[in-house]
Amino acid sequence: MESLELLKAYPSFFAFIVTLVGLLVGSFLNVVIYRLPVMMQRNWQQECKDYLGLADEHRTDAEPFNLVFPLSRCPSCSAAIKPYQNIPVVSYIFLQGKCANCAHPIALRYPLIEAFTALTSFMVAWHFGYSLQTLFALLLTWSLIALSFIDIDHQLLPDTITLPVLWIGLLLSIFGLFTQSHDSIIGAIAGYLLLWTVYKVFKCLTGKEGMGYGDFKLLALFGAWLGWQSLPLIIFLSSLVGSIIGISLILFSRHDRNKPIPFGPYLAAAGWIALLWGNTINQFYFNLMGL
Repeated sequence: MESLELLKAYPSFFAFIVTLVGLLVGSFLNVVIYRLPVMMQRNWQQECKDYLGLADEHRTDAEPFNLVFPLSRCPSCSAAIKPYQNIPVVSYIFLQGKCANCAHPIALRYPLIEAFTALTSFMVAWHFGYSLQTLFALLLTWSLIALSFIDIDHQLLPDTITLPVLWIGLLLSIFGLFTQSHDSIIGAIAGYLLLWTVYKVFKCLTGKEGMGYGDFKLLALFGAWLGWQSLPLIIFLSSLVGSIIGISLILFSRHDRNKPIPFGPYLAAAGWIALLWGNTINQFYFNLMGL
């Protein structure tokens, strides 16, 4: 109890502890981002083989592949990564970005994701303070980081993350933690239908799919957590940033305009901004318009 009172009495210390936790969670998110799509693909392949009655000659039930096993190892030499070599950010610096066994370069994205998770965790803790809101806002933040990077890598927003977090948002609305139940329910429905409608109209006009169903569910998630009032801001911010980055990639990076650009990260960033500063931004807009 004394420890909890200490965290409550000193916001800076509380934010510092949350930042350290964020570093550790960031390390785990690296595992989720890499392994979850592989797990899903293997599951889909196995379901197809089972449905078609095909024998699986390479099935190895004795070798599990999940978020826990096998333990982390170097992708180049397969050497096991020891615990002291897996300290977030610190180990990367200490090892100079190379495998301790074979000196194969370690991707810079791993420590960056860890540091980014720590930074966003700090911002959440500093904004909401010692409260239940911080606990659940952290859960949402970490989920959004995993979803964003999986979408960047695979143009995929896994239901195994999106749907449980959506239901949690609806459940929290019963207690009015971020919004009220009626706003949450309307927000979840409106969030899904808004992007679904855009998707259908775009497909009718062009014959192409402009976004995936995962985007609909992600916006529904934000509607459930923050209420329908947050949706215009989230759509505006995500569309603005997405348009700027998309046009920049086409003009300056010779990005193939026929190659899809994931929209999930822009939605996630906009929703996270709305989580922390949505009310402030909306109030600023209303004051600017004289409303």
